[in-house]
Amino acid sequence: MDWSKAEAPTVDEIAALAETARAALPPPFRSGAADIAIRVVDFPDEAMLADLDIESPFDLTGLYDGIPQTERSVLDQPSRPDVIWLFRRPILDEWAERGTVTLGELVTHILVHEIAHHFGWSDDDIASVDEWWT
Repeated sequence: MDWSKAEAPTVDEIAALAETARAALPPPFRSGAADIAIRVVDFPDEAMLADLDIESPFDLTGLYDGIPQTERSVLDQPSRPDVIWLFRRPILDEWAERGTVTLGELVTHILVHEIAHHFGWSDDDIASVDEWWT
């Protein structure tokens, strides 16, 4: 590849990778994840970082923003859609640091992790099935 003409993947290209990953989920998870909005931006905003007590915006690659299915009640009226946020610059930074995975693999890993939170899985639950989450 001629890297002298290469450009960093855009927000739209990262979003396309995420949509491809969502479409490849096994049917029960795919249907459960279908209504989650996916938003890709360069960095998390200050409020997100403050809520999670994270200092560097490079320390957050993705975030599930919603009510996990395990915490919902039939009486709850949704006020907004659940959203999975993907942060392009931290993702690209981690991709460069790892150097051993494709960008598609990394985006898939992050997306699946955030979808797991939608289904009500804790970080410990995710770690039990995801070798990356250690």
